[in-house]
Amino acid sequence: MKVVVVESPAKAKTINKYLGSDFQVLASFGHIRDLPPKDGSVRPDEGFAMDWETDPKSERHIKDIAAAVKGAEGLYLATDPDREGEAISWHVRSVLESRKALKGVEVKRVVFHEITKTAVLDAMRHPRDIDQPLVDAYLARRALDYLVGFTLSPVLWRKLPGSRSAGRVQSVALRLICERESEIEAFRTQEYWTIAAEFKTPKGAVLGAALTHLDGRKLDKFDLPDEAAAREAEKKAAAAAYSVAKVERKRARRNPYPPFTTSTLQQEASRKLYFGAQRTMQLAQRLYEGVDIGGETVGLITYMRTDGVQMAAEAIARAREVIGDEFGKAYVPEAPRLYKTKAKNAQEAHEAIRPTDLARKPDDVARYLDKDQLRLYELIWKRTLASQMASAELDQVAVDIASADRQITFRATGSVVVFDGFMKVYQEDRDDAEGEDAEKLLPDVAEKDDMVRKGLKADQHFTQPPPRFSEASLVKRMEELGIGRPSTYASILTVLQDRNYVRLDSRRFIPEDRGRLVTAFLESFFGRYVEYNFTAELENQLDDISGGRIDWKAVLEQFWKAFSGSVDETRDLRVTQVLDALDQLLGPHFFPDDGSGHDPRVCPTCSAGRLSLKLGKFGAFIGCSAYPECRFTRPLTSGESAGDDEVREGPKELGSDPASGLPVSLRKGPYGYYVQLGDESTLKAEPAPEPAPPAKGKKPAKPKAPKAPKPKRVSLFRGLEAADVTLDVACRLLALPREVGPHPETGLMIKAGVGKFGPYLMYDGGYKSLAKGDDVLTIGMNRAVELLAQPKGGKGAAGPLKTLGEHDGKPVTLHEGKYGPYASSNGVHATLPKDSSLETITLDEAVALIKAKAARGPAKPARKTAAKAAPAKKAPAKKAPAKPKAKPKKAAE
Repeated sequence: MKVVVVESPAKAKTINKYLGSDFQVLASFGHIRDLPPKDGSVRPDEGFAMDWETDPKSERHIKDIAAAVKGAEGLYLATDPDREGEAISWHVRSVLESRKALKGVEVKRVVFHEITKTAVLDAMRHPRDIDQPLVDAYLARRALDYLVGFTLSPVLWRKLPGSRSAGRVQSVALRLICERESEIEAFRTQEYWTIAAEFKTPKGAVLGAALTHLDGRKLDKFDLPDEAAAREAEKKAAAAAYSVAKVERKRARRNPYPPFTTSTLQQEASRKLYFGAQRTMQLAQRLYEGVDIGGETVGLITYMRTDGVQMAAEAIARAREVIGDEFGKAYVPEAPRLYKTKAKNAQEAHEAIRPTDLARKPDDVARYLDKDQLRLYELIWKRTLASQMASAELDQVAVDIASADRQITFRATGSVVVFDGFMKVYQEDRDDAEGEDAEKLLPDVAEKDDMVRKGLKADQHFTQPPPRFSEASLVKRMEELGIGRPSTYASILTVLQDRNYVRLDSRRFIPEDRGRLVTAFLESFFGRYVEYNFTAELENQLDDISGGRIDWKAVLEQFWKAFSGSVDETRDLRVTQVLDALDQLLGPHFFPDDGSGHDPRVCPTCSAGRLSLKLGKFGAFIGCSAYPECRFTRPLTSGESAGDDEVREGPKELGSDPASGLPVSLRKGPYGYYVQLGDESTLKAEPAPEPAPPAKGKKPAKPKAPKAPKPKRVSLFRGLEAADVTLDVACRLLALPREVGPHPETGLMIKAGVGKFGPYLMYDGGYKSLAKGDDVLTIGMNRAVELLAQPKGGKGAAGPLKTLGEHDGKPVTLHEGKYGPYASSNGVHATLPKDSSLETITLDEAVALIKAKAARGPAKPARKTAAKAAPAKKAPAKKAPAKPKAKPKKAAE
């Protein structure tokens, strides 16, 4: 028996069918061990020695593999064909060796780029040893990420409270997002105008054109800066007569796009299918590992982590065959298309992502896939097929329409698809543009044809800031800069969101203030390590390690020497120095200039203090320099009212209470947000009561200290957000409980308030919680009576459903309780018989039930626990006779 180890059970199931009964295929379920998440797991002073810890969840899988290997003919490690796959194989072998499970067992490594029977059997016929340079590259990357994370993160926590950890590549990606946001904030909109006209041709057709030349000069984008200039140009254009000055026609070719790499697949899946990078990779993994098709598990695509764009010769030949069969020979180019990647730091060890068999069309596998799997497979199939199709051919036409003196020119452009070629199957979307040029068929005109102007229109435009990064455009930018690798893009984007450094809004990344602070901190004190070129160069060095061109420990040694020195330089940094640097760097963001001439840093409360960045135990906030005299604070994000992360340090002053004149503030305590009326500095201490005169012969009591004042506080109830608390809302909360009005039947007062369990109504000694959507501050009489009439679990808590009359001067009422309907009067509650109902029972019947219940006496109290039960009274025990006193012993001499 031979043992084969792969990563996933799905992959194991597929491969086991291909290999037959002579093989046992087991799954490691991913990595079986990793560096423990504690300081000291990588030790630079000991030659970068690493401590590995086996995942407890993996222990069972390791035992299964070890048991299977015992006495086996050989062990084949068939994990994925990349660094991570090589590392998993290395870990499996190392763990088995440490447990002495490989004695006499030959270990071989096999790789395949697609899970098909042919590819797997061919790989098994050509095994190799574990590629140590690939493992070294993995070790170097893992050590680098560990050293940066566990060295830099504590610095971040100490100097910037409230921040999360900092990652080597994630920090650079975060910088990209934050820099783009700064560009957007610094952008100043500029106005410009354009002039468009419609002309009638000699044959009666209408042609639309845009003004390009005025007064014999070509117009630049901002040459018509305002409406006055546009109207003047419009006036000149309206006075002229026009004819066709020039017609340009040329044939253009548009070539297809290369097949997918990991990054381009993530980009197109984001644009076309709205899949996140992580979702795309999950679906691709499933298609790669195999799908049950007609009783046979088949891998539908090649390995999905790659930056190569080349395809195997057999796959190209198959693509050309399918193109000819499906679309005809005209769509098959004369020679196969060969692609070479342009991505920086690309590793072309693997093929592009393509279907394992292009003859397997999406319609053929639709019934075996779920909706998202099918959509992704169809995208890959179309892109691969289109990459080997003939170029599209277009006729592009440009018509210049000029005035008689040639001082004014309008231009019309259009294109016509003569031969669609690859466009019949696939067109790539644009992420930050409106898409491909619009195909517009222009009417047939010739030079010197007279053109009759039919309409003239001036349009106002404004320049737009650069767009925020989408997942697609961020992955594309990272790839261009050489940051990260295909296998890391999805995890990088996920980590940034999990740490609340960025958020996705309308499929665009927006940096949170926490993320901007971290980026500013790193740029200020660790600038070299968030530089794009430095990170890309480090990726180059990792590639050199995987190619066996450089020693991995030499790379780590060079990095660690400079990095640890930079960390040491920050040890003596005072928090005030950090704050000053961040305040200066982020000032334009937190204190934007609105153009009014008002200083945005002037404190709005005291007008004397200056606003700046502050740090509290919960993180950063904006505060006044006049603290503690002025307690103004606001969140980092400019212009927003109090929210979940706002009241970081000190209260948020809302204003003064109109009735008392005391300050009203919003605060955050250990149990949530609350509003407070006044504070210790504004409340007078209550005088202590005069001590009673001392009894005769006793010393007078010491006078008590004045009682410390306690400001009134009211917690925010569930459903009321801190962001919605204004001065008016706070004052109404502080005035609770409020009177809603007298009950229309009983005349008893109904009140509304907020208690331990939220908003409630109080009536006749009972309480009724408000329903979702009811506002304790505004609920009226009709709704209150309706709520009180609703059944409630406890007796007496809700208002009566019906009043039958009086007995002994007390009302007799009917209620719905936890155990059914009951009658009540003067605190006595009697359950109605099963044959009675609230609709049929009379006053006499109810009174009889109540009298019978009163005669039986109160229900027995619940049995108390031994610890809480009061001790029963006992008869006083007889005193035992007193023992005679012992004679005093003589003192020892």
